[in-house]
Amino acid sequence: MSLFAKKGVVIPLLWLLALLIWQAGEWLYGPEIVPGPVATWRGALELLQDGSLLSYIGVSFYRVFVGWALGSLIAVPIGLIIGKVKAIRLFAEPFLNFIRFIPPIAFITLFLVWFGIGEQSKIALITYATLFIVMMNTLTGVLAVEEDKIRSARSMGASEGQILLHVVIPATVPYIFTGIRLAMGTSYMAIIGAEMIAANEGVGFLIWNSRLFFRTDWIFVGLISLGLMGFVTDRLVGWVGRKTLRRYGIVSSGPLKR
Repeated sequence: MSLFAKKGVVIPLLWLLALLIWQAGEWLYGPEIVPGPVATWRGALELLQDGSLLSYIGVSFYRVFVGWALGSLIAVPIGLIIGKVKAIRLFAEPFLNFIRFIPPIAFITLFLVWFGIGEQSKIALITYATLFIVMMNTLTGVLAVEEDKIRSARSMGASEGQILLHVVIPATVPYIFTGIRLAMGTSYMAIIGAEMIAANEGVGFLIWNSRLFFRTDWIFVGLISLGLMGFVTDRLVGWVGRKTLRRYGIVSSGPLKR
């Protein structure tokens, strides 16, 4: 049996085993505590019929996408500058290594005070969640550029701007791309915390609000929705990277290798 055929048999069996274990949780603890696949599907149908599930998914995706894109656009040039200018790096690196360990959810209260309870605070939180991951990956990429390549470019009369554009940035693209994909996952974690505390729509709000009605099936629907959103967006970003950045060494649209 070929490897492809084995995968075609093993993967469905693993999914079936996971569903059986999930269903066993309902048999052991009851649908009020651990709703099984059927109960969760019925809850999803309820939310789909009144249109709330798709609306919540759309709202959360919008917030994540805007904050993630904004944070990435800000982080990449800052990371390049810090990596290229030693004086700035000596000042900024200790600060970056300090603040990046403060989780985004710790800033929720401050961002609500600074930006209000509207969309600005949530997008700002996602931007923060994205910023340091992409910035540190970009910085790492710049520092990883081989010195021989830079010296060769200088010996051929290239200016510092040309070196940055034609040597440093192309060599750093794989690091930037990895940071962008990692930041997408952090963005989803951050938005759920924000939507649980200060929102009246979104998947985080759905999960948090469902507790009031003791609808654990809706909570499971929210969790599965998050997983699907993250999976689809990660694969989409990976596919776009493979199609547009192949010449920089981006060849896989699969999950990140750690």
